Amino acid sequence: MADIWDKEKRSKVMSLVRSHGNKATELRLIGIFRAHKLTGWRRKQKLFGKPDFVFRKLRLVAFVDGCFWHSCPKHSTKPMRNRVFWEKKLTANKARDRLVNRTLRRNGWKVIRIWEHELTTKGRPLALRKMRRVGLINQ
Repeated sequence: MADIWDKEKRSKVMSLVRSHGNKATELRLIGIFRAHKLTGWRRKQKLFGKPDFVFRKLRLVAFVDGCFWHSCPKHSTKPMRNRVFWEKKLTANKARDRLVNRTLRRNGWKVIRIWEHELTTKGRPLALRKMRRVGLINQ
């Protein structure tokens, strides 16, 4: 599928994507935390990999991964233009995610990664299952 915008417009649009405070991801997860009365989380903590949320008492970090940027197996798409660049970029993102997970776990942290699509009404049960598995929420 061809891009609907020219190279300059696409670059401008992509530059607007923020790594923090994205309504489609982090702010939705905050809503889930509040709905389940979860407390003790902090944002923008200085830890390797820059986790989106840190629960220091639980030694747990949470990342919210966008389906495009982290190559979601269900929803990942690869732009047709500049394909070599995007293949390299998205492959590097996945490798960095694995390194961050490994490093944090070696340092005694539990790591949970929640996909963007798991924050929708339909996907929320999977996100809640992940949170239960790491002891973030009770049965």
